[in-house]
Amino acid sequence: MNRIVAIVGRPNVGKSRLFNRLARKRISIVHDQPGVTRDVISAEIADGRYTLLDTGGIGYKGIDTPAALTRASEQQVDFAIATASLILFVVDGRAGLSSIDERIAQMLRKSRKAVVLVVNKADFDDEKIELSDAYRLGLGEPLRVSAEHGQGETALREAILAALGPEPAQDDTATTKTASDPLCICFIGRPNVGKSSLSNRLLKSDRLIVNETPGTTRDAIELPFTFKGRDGKDYPFRLIDTAGIKAATKLASPIEYFSRLRSLDAIKNTDVVFLVLDAVDGVTQQDKAIAGEAIKEGKPIVIAVNKWDLMQKAFKVQGGFAPYKSERDYREKYEHALFEGLFFTPGSPVIFVSAMSGYEVDRMLNAAVKLNRTLDKKMSTAKLNQVLGHLAERNPPPAIAGRRFRVYYATHTGTRPFRIKLFCNREEKFTEQYRRYLEAGVVKEFDLAGCPIFFDLVGKPRDETRGSRGGGHASAAHRAERTLGEE
Repeated sequence: MNRIVAIVGRPNVGKSRLFNRLARKRISIVHDQPGVTRDVISAEIADGRYTLLDTGGIGYKGIDTPAALTRASEQQVDFAIATASLILFVVDGRAGLSSIDERIAQMLRKSRKAVVLVVNKADFDDEKIELSDAYRLGLGEPLRVSAEHGQGETALREAILAALGPEPAQDDTATTKTASDPLCICFIGRPNVGKSSLSNRLLKSDRLIVNETPGTTRDAIELPFTFKGRDGKDYPFRLIDTAGIKAATKLASPIEYFSRLRSLDAIKNTDVVFLVLDAVDGVTQQDKAIAGEAIKEGKPIVIAVNKWDLMQKAFKVQGGFAPYKSERDYREKYEHALFEGLFFTPGSPVIFVSAMSGYEVDRMLNAAVKLNRTLDKKMSTAKLNQVLGHLAERNPPPAIAGRRFRVYYATHTGTRPFRIKLFCNREEKFTEQYRRYLEAGVVKEFDLAGCPIFFDLVGKPRDETRGSRGGGHASAAHRAERTLGEE
């Protein structure tokens, strides 16, 4: 028996709030508006070791939601029910039962799955919640809970564990054979650039809802899968598909606001970020802002230019790549223009892909595996200082108020992200432009393409005079006799 528990019910009965309560963290977006949840969202529950699934509301007919999107959401519910061994059927204790509740109960009885009937919104005394209708559903003893305030939570957790049975015995030998933890990757980008389509292509299933309506995906959804690399080895992955990130000034509802927060949180919890661009649109201002969020979190970036099949078809229609020599020449020009917009991404690999046809999609994962290995590289102190010295000699820092920024000594202090400590004369003289110059040089020399670098500056005390033999980092740097740059 698998240990998968699915929460189902009609819209707005509190499924997502109950999901967050049982998961003990805010994962699903909770809002009074019906139909917020669309895809199936999962979380691993530690106390009991089972997987909990949150699903969209069954029977939702919102005027703002296309019928195709509603059907796709309900297909996701069917998937969750078929996958789960235990169903938490949630009804609204205040509003009472509806015809949709009765239809869902009939469906669950036919499924022959174990069901726990949850009467939610029991925020008052038990007498306030009428259970006679719930008994008529024929799904056993109903449990009164309040997902919002936690009433009945302990009893519900106990009922879940009782239905699932004892936890499977842990095989210590199997645990030690695990090659590595899953590599977590995250798709980020504007709405409707094809993030969910790429996710489905990698998963080799229609696990995520894809629709031409912008904003179809609302939550950040985590999914595990395995990829066979070029070396023939199986690599475990964890994929996070996110909602399209809109500019903060263009958010039209609280749901869009929380979707944006979930997407930004997903960036923090990932190993490698895929910035998905629309091949037809190229780099937009919002793409730059989204890439900036990943850089700010110190995440390595792979740039995936999706819908490349549309560009290939366009050239085929016009009979060639004129005025370009070939598709390769066009790609090179495209990539050059791309980095003019995303100039702050340090040598990120660019992959031209098509979620529709599957073109070059596997290259994305190979790039992620390579980047993940790169994140653990070590930079020797001797070579690092040599590289920075050559960079300063080739292009001295600009003079500010008659004096130049000067690095005495550098050392590599951390990975994931890379951190380099610079012992220098004055931190305030380190301009952003020169920071990018040093970053690009270090990335190139140490083959760290796609990995941002953070420089931690340690300046001389302002009252320290030239030639002082006092303590402090700057004096230690003088004794090391490493001088980079020029006065």
